[in-house]
Amino acid sequence: MSRIEVPMPQMGESIAEGTVSRWLKAVGDRIEVDEPILEISTDKVDAEIPSPSGGVLVEITVPEGETVEVGTIVGVIDPAGDGAAGGAATTAATEVAGETAGAAAGPQAADAATTAGLAGAPDGQPDPATEPSPAATDRPATPATAEERLRRRSTPVVRRIAAEHGVDIARVAGTGHAGRVTKQDILNFIEAREQEAAAAAATPTAAPAPAPDTPPLAPDTAPSPVLGADELWTAFYGEVRNPEFRARSDDRVEAMDKIRRLTADHMVVAKRVAPHVHSFIEVDFTRIDELRRRNREAWKARGARVSYTAFIAWACSRLLRDYPMVNSVVSGRSVIYRGNVNLGIAVDLNPGLIVPVIHDADDFSLVGMARRIADLAARARARKLDPADIQGATFSITNPGVLGTVVGMPIIPKGTAAILGTGAIEKRVVVVTDPAGGHDAMAIRKRAFFSLGYDHRIVDGADAARFIADLRTTLAEFPGDA
Repeated sequence: MSRIEVPMPQMGESIAEGTVSRWLKAVGDRIEVDEPILEISTDKVDAEIPSPSGGVLVEITVPEGETVEVGTIVGVIDPAGDGAAGGAATTAATEVAGETAGAAAGPQAADAATTAGLAGAPDGQPDPATEPSPAATDRPATPATAEERLRRRSTPVVRRIAAEHGVDIARVAGTGHAGRVTKQDILNFIEAREQEAAAAAATPTAAPAPAPDTPPLAPDTAPSPVLGADELWTAFYGEVRNPEFRARSDDRVEAMDKIRRLTADHMVVAKRVAPHVHSFIEVDFTRIDELRRRNREAWKARGARVSYTAFIAWACSRLLRDYPMVNSVVSGRSVIYRGNVNLGIAVDLNPGLIVPVIHDADDFSLVGMARRIADLAARARARKLDPADIQGATFSITNPGVLGTVVGMPIIPKGTAAILGTGAIEKRVVVVTDPAGGHDAMAIRKRAFFSLGYDHRIVDGADAARFIADLRTTLAEFPGDA
C-alpha cells in the first residue's frame, strides 16, 4: 500500500499559508484515522489537523515553527506501518513508489500518485507542465536524486502558471524546501523574463526577442476552474505591490503583521476586480426598540441578548432568498447563484478584522441568530474559531456604526456580490405623518443610514434599490414572532 502524504490544508478562502505550531505525534508513532497529529496556526485560526489515514508516521517534512504554503507536504504516513528510513530517503522512496505505480497503471494514475493530497488537472488529464516530452520517453530514464525529485514536486498552481506562460519549471530557481519552486518563484521568473524582453525590444541593436513557447490567452478565454479563487485572482490580476516611501527622521517604521498584510492585499485585489457601486437608505428602528424593551427579560431568561445586528442579520437572511443576484458571485463568464444563505459578520479584533460566517442563516430564529453572532464574536476575539467558521460567506454585514460612524462604504469581499454597511443608530428629529389625522408633525426617532456595496457586473442599481428598500420595510415593521 502506498504511503499517504499530509498536506498543509486550506484553512479559509483567503489563507495562502500556515505555520506548524506543534507536532502531536513523533516519527514512528502509530496513529488512527482522524486522530489529531499536529497543530497549525494561520493569521485567522489555530486548529488541530486530523490524520487522513491510520498507520505509522514515517516522516515529518516541515518542523515546528516553519511557515509553508497551502498544499505543501508536512508529513508522510505509512498505512502498512512498516516504519521509515527517515529524511530525504523516505521522501525519495515515496516518490519512486508513486512513479512506479503510475507507470504500471497509466498516465492518470501516475499523476495521482505523484501529487497525492493536492488538486491536479481537470478530469484526471495529464498536466502539460509536468508531462514528459516525446524525446524524453525515447531514451532510458536516468535515476534522479531524492533532492531532484522533491524539487520537481510543485503545487498545481505553480504548474498551471508555468504551463500558461510556457515556462520549464526546471529552469526556475526554487526557494522552497529542498529547492522546491514556490508560486512567488515562478511569478518572479516570469516578471524577470518579461522585463528582459522589454529591454531587448527597446534597444535598436538588440536581436528580436524569441516568440513565447505558448500563445497568450485570448481576451475572452475564461480561467481554468481548477485553480482556487485566490490563485485565479493572483494569476490573472497580478500580485499586489505597494509603492515605497522614504521615512523621515521622526517616523517609526514597522513591518506589517500577517493579518494586516493579507487584509491589505485582499482589499486591493477586491477593488481592482469588482466594479463597486454603493446605494444608501435610512432605516427607522422605532419598532425594533419597542420589541427589545418588551422582550428583554424573556430573552435574558433564555440566556440571550438580542442586539440590533441580530435583527439586521435575520432580515437580510430572509430577503436574500428573494434576491438571488445579491447572493451570487461572478465566475468567469458565468454567474453562480448560491444555494445557501451564509452571512459573514465582521468582527473587530482591535487591531485587525475577521469575518466569521453564519452558515444557512435563513434557518435561524431571531434568538438563535443572536446567540450564534455572540458565539462567533467571542471565539473570534479569543482566536478559537474553527476553519469552517470563516469559509463560505455569500453575503456580508459590517457595522462601523458601533463606533459612531454615520455611514460607511465597505469593500465587497472576494467571492461575493454585495456587502451591507450599517451606520450609527441615533436619535434624530424627523417628520412623521399622523395616520389618524393625516397631518405632518415633528418627532424623535431612532434612525440609521445603511449602505449597500455591490458588484455592478451582476447587481444592477434597481436590484440594489429594491433590496435595501425591502430591508428598510422589514426592519421598520419587524414581525413579533421572528
